[in-house]
Amino acid sequence: MLLRICSAAMLASLALIGPLAGSAQAQSQLPLESMQIRSLYRVPEPRDEFVRQCAPHMLGRWAHPEAVCGCLHDHAAATVDDPDLRQALLRGISETGVPTIETDWVPPSKQNEIGPTFTKIAKPTLQCMFEPISN
Repeated sequence: MLLRICSAAMLASLALIGPLAGSAQAQSQLPLESMQIRSLYRVPEPRDEFVRQCAPHMLGRWAHPEAVCGCLHDHAAATVDDPDLRQALLRGISETGVPTIETDWVPPSKQNEIGPTFTKIAKPTLQCMFEPISN
């Protein structure tokens, strides 16, 4: 019963407010409001978020920190096939600005793969830092 009363009250208030608000003004505000709502729900792209976290650590080291961070994400980390190791590597770079993997960031069964991972990313990492790959 209470639900029916509340529903009827809300419906009546919406019916009364609609003509009073001015349809032209309400229509002109609708796209802006919907864009603002959509931007609140927009999840940042993982690459963009990585570059945003990484770049401050690169300031003063490189002329184009965003380009170096983007390259590390796109080329160095992309060579790591294992998702746990890749995620740990990206975390290390974004937190320190250098390729780092802490042992407690990966499962114990994969900790012995940390050394080979650094060997695998060495060349693309150096290329990103000293011979940037232009897209």
